[in-house]
Amino acid sequence: MAQYDYLVVGAGLFGAIFAHEANKRGKKVLVIDKRDHLAGNIYTKEVEGINVHVYGAHIFHTSNEEVWNYVNQFAKFNRYTNSPIAYYKGQVYNMPFNMNTFSKLWPEVRTPAEAKAKIEAERAKVAVENPKNLEEQALSLGGKEIYEIFVKGYTQKQWGRPCTELPAFIIKRLPFRFTYDNNYFNDDYQGIPIGGYTQIVEKMLDGIEVRLNTDFLENREEYENIADKIVYTGMIDQYYDYKLGTLEYRSLRFETEVLDEENFQGNAVVNYEEYEIPYTRIIEHKHFEFGTQPKTVITREYPATWHKGDEPYYAMNDDKNNALYAQYKKLADDEGKVIFGGRLGLYKYFDMDDTVAAALHCVKKELD
Repeated sequence: MAQYDYLVVGAGLFGAIFAHEANKRGKKVLVIDKRDHLAGNIYTKEVEGINVHVYGAHIFHTSNEEVWNYVNQFAKFNRYTNSPIAYYKGQVYNMPFNMNTFSKLWPEVRTPAEAKAKIEAERAKVAVENPKNLEEQALSLGGKEIYEIFVKGYTQKQWGRPCTELPAFIIKRLPFRFTYDNNYFNDDYQGIPIGGYTQIVEKMLDGIEVRLNTDFLENREEYENIADKIVYTGMIDQYYDYKLGTLEYRSLRFETEVLDEENFQGNAVVNYEEYEIPYTRIIEHKHFEFGTQPKTVITREYPATWHKGDEPYYAMNDDKNNALYAQYKKLADDEGKVIFGGRLGLYKYFDMDDTVAAALHCVKKELD
């Protein structure tokens, strides 16, 4: 007889929510994670009194009231508003594209009507009727200047391919706003948990057995038989030993340093648009919680080609990879014992609110 009702593989947000809800319903749950800490990629740790987002900036935002109320059980959120800055060849611009951006880009533009007319004129010069790649799509949406400054270099760094080799659907639209509003998100709710994200997962997993530094795949035989059911949040292709082929991902590399100054860049997130600058952004962590510490901590974020064994961050959801994932999903759908979840198990790009919603949906389907 199995020792547990559920084995949850991965102590990130999806796994923690499922484990928490199963435990609440009287199920016996074991959570394992190959890392030495809880909370997966939302893990934060304190450095110089600052909560550092170890795996890149995580800003919680959602229009789903159920999701917002759910996470607020576990932490108090501040009023942080994401307003990134874009740096290009010595100039800084507000993101997302709004009247502040347009008036900086084109000093003669002052009103929304002038901005709309200017963008239409720029688009008309280069518009392609049926864009076949990301470059043609971006040019058709915003014209050459916006493409060259804000899209081309950053996107090529992020995906490791020229924009002419990337599918057009990656940029379905460019979010133009004709107001002087630097709030990046349109969502109803937005903020950062005061005290960092790790505490949220710690509270979710309170009273549940957790084993860190434990790799399911290295101890597969033992863990496959330890529970009646498995919730697996790792890579779905790796679970099946890549037998249908290897899905593609993008990876990231982080360089974090403590600086002996109070304020390095004046903003939590500064994007570096030029291809020649190898990192895509610099994060200054203290600004997420309006910190006034005497020192500061910054992280440079470098996109990287993913190879087996590297940490996968983004699914490469092009037609080829989605077709391969569909084959793996067929295998998964036939599994009686294993539930796949999270961005790696479902091979999708998830924001945190998407992860919470997907986990709660899984809970309802499986436990209710």
